[in-house]
Amino acid sequence: MTAVETKIAAPSSRRRFRALRRMNLVVGAVIILALFCVALVSQFWTPVPPAKMQILHKLQPPFGFGLLGTDQIGRDVLSMLMAGCWNSLSISVSSVAIGGTIGTIIGVAAAAQRGLFEALVMRACDVIFALPPILSAMILGAFLGTGRSTAIIAIAVFMVPVFARVALGAALQAWSRDYVLAARAIGNTQLSITRRHVLPNIMGSIIVQATIQLGLAILTEAGLAFLGLSVPPPAPTWGRMLADAQTYFHVAPWLALLPGLAIALSVLGFNLLGDGLRDLLDPREATR
Repeated sequence: MTAVETKIAAPSSRRRFRALRRMNLVVGAVIILALFCVALVSQFWTPVPPAKMQILHKLQPPFGFGLLGTDQIGRDVLSMLMAGCWNSLSISVSSVAIGGTIGTIIGVAAAAQRGLFEALVMRACDVIFALPPILSAMILGAFLGTGRSTAIIAIAVFMVPVFARVALGAALQAWSRDYVLAARAIGNTQLSITRRHVLPNIMGSIIVQATIQLGLAILTEAGLAFLGLSVPPPAPTWGRMLADAQTYFHVAPWLALLPGLAIALSVLGFNLLGDGLRDLLDPREATR
């Protein structure tokens, strides 16, 4: 191979290497896009109404009656999975959005104030970390009753310290940058510096963290639904489908395998998307 051919091949190989490294971003984005499309479609159409019972056709296997069979009271499994996708995603996205917003605000405020306020924020985060979201949901359920709002609040409360710590660490690095020091030197206020210089430079880390936490929120919501602390019946959720399938696992294993696969696929998609976004938004990764 000549020197000219080598120079041409080198950029091409680097492009292929970058494409392979970001394949997780593409795969994750495709999975999540497909899930959101299914969730949106379920609000307008499902093969059968998810709550419709067909007792004469109960416990039918996949392709026996309907594409994915029926459950113990004759409800269409595919329709329930589609409707459950909307419930799981809507609760997870709402809780991460609420917890991420509050946690980011607290984190950047602690980075700007430092001192006692930062110490109090960190100790409060430690206290919240000591209470798992399922335990928080049980406590909230005793006061508010079970339901969608209880699940969202319980997961959001657990997300606040996660985002607060990520925002605090990233904001502290931003406050040490030369452009922030220059802004302080010319008399800009802490609020102005935070809004114009700190927040734009930490949003990449926040977005990556939010994507990864969505996978955890899916798992948490499924656990809450499994315990009966999420959306009440007859609205289907993946976690409740798993709980209802326990008794019939030896007779109809697909009732547990299908929602379990849906949960695993969702978590995998969000994790792949988060890893891909981290490689895309991290300047050090881009440089390498």
